[in-house]
Amino acid sequence: MILFVIAYLGGVLTILSPCILPVLPFVFARGDQPFLRSGLPLLLGMVLTFAGVASLAAVGGGWAVEANQYGRLVAIVLMALFGVTLLFPSLAERLTRPLVGWGERLSASASPAGGSGGSFVASLLLGVATGLLWAPCAGPILGLLLTGAALGGASARTSFLLLAYAAGAATSLAAALLIGGRVFQAMKKSLGAGEWIRRGIGVALLCGVAAIALGLDTGVLARISLSSTASLEQSLVDRVRPPPPAPTPAAANASASTKTADALPVEDLHPTLDGAVQWLNSEPLGFDKLRGKVVLVDFWTYSCINCLRSLPYVRAWAQKYKDKGLVVIGVHAPEFAFEKDIDNVRKAVADLKLDYPIAIDNDFKIWRSFKNQYWPAHFFIDTQGRVRHHQFGEGGDAESEQVIQRLLAEAGHADMPAGLVKVEASGAQAAADNADTASPETYIGYDRAENFASAGGLKHDKLVNYATHAGLALNQWTLAGPWKVGLQSAVLTKPGGGIAYQFHARDLHLVLGSAEEGKPVRFKVTIDGKPPGDDHGVDVDAEGNGTITGQRLYQMVRQKGPVTDRRFDIRFLDPDAEAYSFTFG
Repeated sequence: MILFVIAYLGGVLTILSPCILPVLPFVFARGDQPFLRSGLPLLLGMVLTFAGVASLAAVGGGWAVEANQYGRLVAIVLMALFGVTLLFPSLAERLTRPLVGWGERLSASASPAGGSGGSFVASLLLGVATGLLWAPCAGPILGLLLTGAALGGASARTSFLLLAYAAGAATSLAAALLIGGRVFQAMKKSLGAGEWIRRGIGVALLCGVAAIALGLDTGVLARISLSSTASLEQSLVDRVRPPPPAPTPAAANASASTKTADALPVEDLHPTLDGAVQWLNSEPLGFDKLRGKVVLVDFWTYSCINCLRSLPYVRAWAQKYKDKGLVVIGVHAPEFAFEKDIDNVRKAVADLKLDYPIAIDNDFKIWRSFKNQYWPAHFFIDTQGRVRHHQFGEGGDAESEQVIQRLLAEAGHADMPAGLVKVEASGAQAAADNADTASPETYIGYDRAENFASAGGLKHDKLVNYATHAGLALNQWTLAGPWKVGLQSAVLTKPGGGIAYQFHARDLHLVLGSAEEGKPVRFKVTIDGKPPGDDHGVDVDAEGNGTITGQRLYQMVRQKGPVTDRRFDIRFLDPDAEAYSFTFG
């Protein structure tokens, strides 16, 4: 029952989101007409559109997306035409004469003679179009419902959840429409400005159409929405789906909980591979299909440095033992919001040359079934689907391979390849110099930020012009320039700003992206105030120049000489840089 209540509240909350702004003019356009004959059909059309798109997602996810995109194009044309007709009444009369006649005949058959108000069908069609425009702007609760519909297929429970969400959205918009209608009626009576109100609505509607056509409803406004209502919605979701606990640096690198290969007892776990929102390199897999195979399940996420340093071994094991009965499955469980983007994951999988099956676990369903808490985490499963061993954090690679060999031997494969794999990794995937690393993973978003040194501290969700700090102690960091610090990241709004960090490690990495999707952002790196020279990382040249080309981990520093305390500075030459976290090794 609680999930139905949350679905309803999720629908209600959509009106608080700034991404609703392009839609409100379409709703208020019916504010001065009878609610039952104009406003209610509009809302009904929106609800029907939502239910239709959701049903398509449940039946056939891939082509539903395409249908929705074409539907948006049709809706944009319809909205633009409607806006022009508000500006030019004579054109409206000419263009809508057949539709109005149809609507009047329909209304006449359903209403007493002499009734007044707008066309039921016209309002219904407007609602359908508005629903197509509004659907992509909804928040994480709708995402949860649509994911469940797509994965579980059409069912009575899914249908009722979608109806509960739609009812919540219709309730909030109905309230806005009724209040807006009274406001418009009062303005018309007191000012006699009905025609100007009509034209003003037309202008607002065309502005909304332009915003939607330019992608602002799913781009800029969607990002604004994320910072305003997503946290409230997410807190509701978390009551049903608690988020995974964040690993500490020590836990992420720990291997103390790993059992020895001398004894491989059956661990008290009953995992499942159900719940992935999509699979890459494979059709959906389950342990029922994998009976008779030894399975290695690797939990990872593509911006995690510990995961990246483990992947060369996982990739090598998959290749070495694939003909001996080993199946490797990567479970991609995102840490940051951008890692939920399947296109981002698909690109990372291609760049990292991972050809084994990858389950996209955006809702952490597989994660929870394994009772996992760490990135990376390896679970070793025998031919009967039982967990026999696990490894948390990077390291323990020789022992892990011996476990694979032992489980394959139990399955009757005695002719194992000789020796253990030898990995020669480069860039961010190269093994860390843990013996001389004194700097911890450091988050820039205020949710987990530590050791920030700028005067006044971090200001949550506010644009602040931060001043740099000349004398940083070890592991202190600071911002410079106009930054807006959010829950997970900080965004630079003007060129010339930067970040400084006093660190002690061979390698320094920074997870970066662009706040404006697809826009490159140039940057300049210095170490102790000088170009890095031979100490530059793979994403920076010797002069310290680099460019953000996507949302991922960037290697800024790889020192060739002795490791000492050093100051790292990065200055961004373009606006919209988005910074998430530092990692070291």
